[in-house]
Amino acid sequence: MESKTIRESHILLFSIFVAGLCSIIYELLIATTGAYFLGDSITQFSLTIGVYMAAMGIGSYFSRFVPDNPLLVYFIAFELVLALLGGLSVPLLYFAYAYSLPLQAISVILTTLIGVLIGLEIPLLSRLMEKHYALKANLANVLSIDYFGALLATLLFPFLFLPWLGVFKTSLSFGLMNLSIALLLLWYFVDHISRNRRKILRLTLVLVSVVLGLSLYASQQLTHHWQSQIYDDRVVHSAQTPYQQIVLTRHKDDIRLYLNGGLQFSSIDEYRYHEALIHPAMVRHGNAKRILILGGGDGLAARELLKYPQLESITLVDLDPSVAELARSNYNLTELNQHSLSNPKVTVVHQDAYVFIEQDKTLFDIIFIDLPDPKAINLARLYSQQFYQRVKRRLPDNGIVVTQATSPFFAKRAFWSINNTMSAAGFAHTLPYHLNVPSFGEWGFVMACKLQCANHQILNVDTRYYRPENDAQLFIFTPDISANNEKVSTLDEPNVLHYYLKGWKHWN
Repeated sequence: MESKTIRESHILLFSIFVAGLCSIIYELLIATTGAYFLGDSITQFSLTIGVYMAAMGIGSYFSRFVPDNPLLVYFIAFELVLALLGGLSVPLLYFAYAYSLPLQAISVILTTLIGVLIGLEIPLLSRLMEKHYALKANLANVLSIDYFGALLATLLFPFLFLPWLGVFKTSLSFGLMNLSIALLLLWYFVDHISRNRRKILRLTLVLVSVVLGLSLYASQQLTHHWQSQIYDDRVVHSAQTPYQQIVLTRHKDDIRLYLNGGLQFSSIDEYRYHEALIHPAMVRHGNAKRILILGGGDGLAARELLKYPQLESITLVDLDPSVAELARSNYNLTELNQHSLSNPKVTVVHQDAYVFIEQDKTLFDIIFIDLPDPKAINLARLYSQQFYQRVKRRLPDNGIVVTQATSPFFAKRAFWSINNTMSAAGFAHTLPYHLNVPSFGEWGFVMACKLQCANHQILNVDTRYYRPENDAQLFIFTPDISANNEKVSTLDEPNVLHYYLKGWKHWN
């Protein structure tokens, strides 16, 4: 009898551990998926955490109304519903995004329902364990094991589950793991449950298992189908990395790269963007030999730079190794970037741009910043005064830095905030400029010189768009996109993030 009691307590403690593990994973999955599709990771994670915690409180409160007889049956039933909802949370969000349903509202509803069910778990498990431990020990055991499960989840999610399974398969896998609680309790405590209730629970368990199992089995086909709804063109490559979702599409000669759903380039007009990024600074410097590119893992900026025979080295710093590997190995990209990342002059470093700039002491003649827009807090820091001050230290006296600066039309205040931030970082001269890239619309850059920017010189390389005689046109701003007195962006006050989100929200 004593060994049976010990086994019962161990099974219940295992249930608490799995419950803690799954609860945090569901929260991370919903917030991460929302950030992928909607951007603004601060809002998505804050909203998810806030709603989740409130819903857990509601669930904990209403647990008092769950009767003691049959408490075990109610708990197993709640776990079956939680496994189904939690397991299908990401597929449902994919479905909502693919078919233009109100994603934010659906995300909040899922978060609330899952949070309420998770809020029920700990109080009900504590009541089930009352006969095994005194109140003080009971609460200590339940909470400590639940928190340990949550800790393990937060460690495994970014380093194991996300890179190896992606959000879609992770969601379904943890739905099945959550189901193991119901399966174990139903198997071990079968004698404590009446025959009719046992049949209903078993049938429900089988149905939920089939739904989650088939969804996991068909996950590749499902994601491919939904991606075909999200993206206009045929998906030729799709991967989830620890940092982002990478999708490559093709339609005839149009190759497009998307990171977390955001278009990075179209092969039809990317030359306009990359020529404008590279050549105005190169002709102004006149004799740049050592180049640093922050971002640019697709190899397209490096392609433009390799046109200059005097270049001695290009150091390219890109956080995600998967992007550079795709740019080296995928035929669609190697044809476009002309195998630039395999050139012996190019050294690729996989490191955070901020960390690299802070740690590396090399001086570069020109630094090109080809990073994603400041649409999240981790990206906004790469448009901060502190970051530009560190960039300035990596330049000799005649050094130049150029950053892509989002759209002066769609996100005008963000664009001019970037310009003002570079000025505040101590550069002697900033030159904002812009052009039309059909895939993106009006797009902007800011060039900053440690000393005075020289007049442009002769262009000795082949280009399709940029010409020195047309250079002056890039620096003309019409009144509707001209400068405003925007605030400088810092680490403490990421004004560029707020300007950017407000600007693009107006147009979406």
